[in-house]
Amino acid sequence: MRAFVLGSARVPRVGDCVSQSLKVGWARRQVQHPRRVRYLILLAIALVAGQSSAAEVIPAKPANYFNDYAGVVSKDAASRFNEQLAQFERETSNQVVVAVFPKMQSDDDVAAYTQRVAEAWGVGQKDKRNGVVLFIFTQDRKMFIQVGYGLEGALPDLTAFDITEHRIKPHFRSNDYQGGLAEGIDSILKAIRGEYQGTGKTVLEKGGTAGPGFNLALFLFFVVALIIISRLMRVMGGYGYSSGRSGPVFIPGGFGGGSGGGWSSGDSGGGFSGFSGGGGSFGGGGAGSSW
Repeated sequence: MRAFVLGSARVPRVGDCVSQSLKVGWARRQVQHPRRVRYLILLAIALVAGQSSAAEVIPAKPANYFNDYAGVVSKDAASRFNEQLAQFERETSNQVVVAVFPKMQSDDDVAAYTQRVAEAWGVGQKDKRNGVVLFIFTQDRKMFIQVGYGLEGALPDLTAFDITEHRIKPHFRSNDYQGGLAEGIDSILKAIRGEYQGTGKTVLEKGGTAGPGFNLALFLFFVVALIIISRLMRVMGGYGYSSGRSGPVFIPGGFGGGSGGGWSSGDSGGGFSGFSGGGGSFGGGGAGSSW
């Protein structure tokens, strides 16, 4: 079909219009295609990041100073380690926690992951930020010492690496976990002793969060209170649950509670020295090793 002239205006042919329309559509697709690719790439990155974040688990704050979730030491050794660390807090106010896990519950690197865990647990005093956490992951064959802000001078990265690499690692390579943990704990305590003065009590003993130990004083208080209440109820006629006798007696629970999380406590120390975080914080100081 040919174009024809109407007055002074030239009317284009139908074929020219179709051709021009196809060219415009093709140009638009060329412009939009890179945008779609970029969108898909960003979506894929977001999905991967979301899956990585969802896969990470921050374990619940432990109930003890020494926590063997992998079952690598005896109960007696766990109890000794736990009491050693509790006594160290009484003397220095420094909180040192040891956590032995079967494996990491994160796809992140050990340094970044353990910093988040230590921060969540609040190890160390809030005003001094004097906490240290020794993390062991037996199946991953990794360990890391996280050092709170207030102890980075006494336990710098180089010293932390020396402890993991030259004190603990040789024992672990020989499958001597108990010996490695004993030397590692002793080395950490020697490095940070003297930085702060203790009060003679742990955070828990000063009235912190209740731990798993049996609190005799609290139990006696409830017993005396219940006796008084029972006698008052008998004088006032009771609640009517029994004829002419004292009202019901409620025994409060919670004396043997533990912490939640993805691991069972195992041989996590014992005695009456439960751990309670003091609100300490961590900035990434520390070092670790693999074996």
